[in-house]
Amino acid sequence: MSLASRTEDLPSPVARDTGLAAVQLRAPYLIYFGDVQDTGHAKTGLGLIQWRPEACAGQLRSDGCQVDGGLVDLSISEAARAGVGSIVIGVASEGGGIPDAWVGDLAAAARAGLDVVSGMHVRLGDFPGIAAAARASGARLIDVRTPPQRLPVGTGVKRPGKRLLTVGTDCAVGKKYTALAIEREMRNRGLDADFRATGQTGIMIAGSGIPLDCVISDFLSGAAEMLSPAAAETHWDVIEGQGALSHPSFAGVTLGLLHGSQPDALVLCHDPSREFLLGTGAGVDYPVLSVTDAMAQCLPFARRVNPDACFVGLSVNTSMFAEAERQALLDRYEQETGLPAVDPIKDGAGLIVDKVSSVTGV
Repeated sequence: MSLASRTEDLPSPVARDTGLAAVQLRAPYLIYFGDVQDTGHAKTGLGLIQWRPEACAGQLRSDGCQVDGGLVDLSISEAARAGVGSIVIGVASEGGGIPDAWVGDLAAAARAGLDVVSGMHVRLGDFPGIAAAARASGARLIDVRTPPQRLPVGTGVKRPGKRLLTVGTDCAVGKKYTALAIEREMRNRGLDADFRATGQTGIMIAGSGIPLDCVISDFLSGAAEMLSPAAAETHWDVIEGQGALSHPSFAGVTLGLLHGSQPDALVLCHDPSREFLLGTGAGVDYPVLSVTDAMAQCLPFARRVNPDACFVGLSVNTSMFAEAERQALLDRYEQETGLPAVDPIKDGAGLIVDKVSSVTGV
């Protein structure tokens, strides 16, 4: 099958009647990694490759790039000739900016007729070179990190349906991957479940959602309520978590989700190879909380709006550990918490979904 035969717009595979506008991206994609140095900051591109491989045609890397998504390397001209529809910025840079070094590549892609897709805080149209190139070719500039207008204030009113929220001991510990794995396992079992995206990568994967880190703080819980509205009693919304309640910089979005999503079930995501929180100020090291302390910190806030909220499992990133050490870690966490502990990429989410069913009866 040629790339050109796959250039249709890809609708959301999971979007339901939330009232949110779907994000229609023109496939296939050229994933732009620029000069990114680590996989943590390349999570947007790597997430798309993991969860939408059929839509990813190639990657574009600058000199010095230290990330390889396993796709064929394509230049912009090669991508255009092959029928690629969009160049997607695959990097989540600190602060959500677009470095000057990327602007030329993005403008060249727009000039070649590729839509430019960004999950950054800045707007593509604010860069004159990119905007002019898009006007000349008719390419679209798509800023995914744009929240809906007129979001409501949260009410705290209990609504029907079931909700699972992933929370973390830090940023970038697998909250999105875990939610997607749980949603997939639920659907494989015939359960009525939808993944609800709250960040730019999740929105690109799902086709709809709300970028909660762009929402004014007064409306965070209202946005979470809007994202997971009233549903059938047996329906599950599996909600992608953001930030960490213990993080000095990003606790606000976590708290908004804990209140607005009214979770029935919580899954804690953890990276045991990490000693200190990511993204804090230079020279300031905040230790990552233990899994038991993190659970004890989150649960009272979840129970403020849903007294029946409970943890149903741990999602552990074991990619840095040998098999024997990996299993010992999972066993230790299970003993400490009494909950299933899995790496959803290596082990799947079956044990967590088993626990969800036993606790909630759904």
